[in-house]
Order: sequence, then structure tokens, then C-alpha cells
Amino acid sequence: MDPLWVVITAVFSAMATGGLVYFVMESRTEVRLSHQREELAAARAALGAQKEALVDSVRYAGESARRAAMDEFLADIHVEERHYLRQNKAFFITRKSVVRQERIFFRNLPLSNWIEQEMPYDEGTDIEEMAKTMAVFVPGGLIDELAEVKPRRLLR
Repeated sequence: MDPLWVVITAVFSAMATGGLVYFVMESRTEVRLSHQREELAAARAALGAQKEALVDSVRYAGESARRAAMDEFLADIHVEERHYLRQNKAFFITRKSVVRQERIFFRNLPLSNWIEQEMPYDEGTDIEEMAKTMAVFVPGGLIDELAEVKPRRLLR
């Protein structure tokens, strides 16, 4: 009976040791799996952040390119203007008027026909100032700012 107990205790201890090894190895694999999942989540988060940054960068680059193209387009648009003094004679009455003509150009292509405005002229009035107040494409309030830069530019 003694050898039977030795064999039973040996088998039991082998089974207990095998069970312990199984549970220890199972816990180790779960720990490794959790670390790998954590690393994968961190990598996905980093890729998501990079993707968002790249999308924002592309959108901002597109907006800045569109803005630059619009600025370049507006820089190529200019207003050509001319003015002169017109005299209308009817019987014994001579009427003088200042005529201002303007048209819009894109580079060297006219975009509009001549727009003509006529205003009665009184002797002693400054023709240049009168012509500036008659501007169609350049607002009169902003003429002073443009007089120093370029009076024939279209405002943006």
C-alpha cells in the first residue's frame, strides 16, 4: 500500500504542478496580450492624430493657395479712367460739364464697356477733385488712401 500512496501523491503533485504552470503561463500570456493591445491602441491614436494633422495641413494649404490665387487675380484687375471737360452750346447758352469715363480691365482685357458720368461744371471748381468724387469703381471715401499708392487700382 505504501508504494501506491507514493504513486498517487506523485501523480497528484504532477497534476497540481501542471495546473499551476498552466495558470501562471495563462496569466503571463494575458499580460503580454494586454501590453500588445495597449501598444496597438497608442499606435492607432498616433496615426489618427497624424491623419487629422495631415488633413488640416492639406486643407490649410488649399485655403492659402486659393487665397493667393484670389489675391493674384485681384492684383491683375485694374480700373482705367479718363475725364475731360465737355461744352454743350445751345443758342446763346454754353454749358460746361465734367465727364468721367471708367472701365475695368483684367490684365489687358477689358471686362466692361466705358461707364460715363457727367456732372455740371462751375468755374473755379477743381476738375481733378470733381472727377474723384464721381468715381464708380473706386469709392470716394477711399480715394485719399489710394492717391498715394495707385489711383487706378480696384479695391479688394
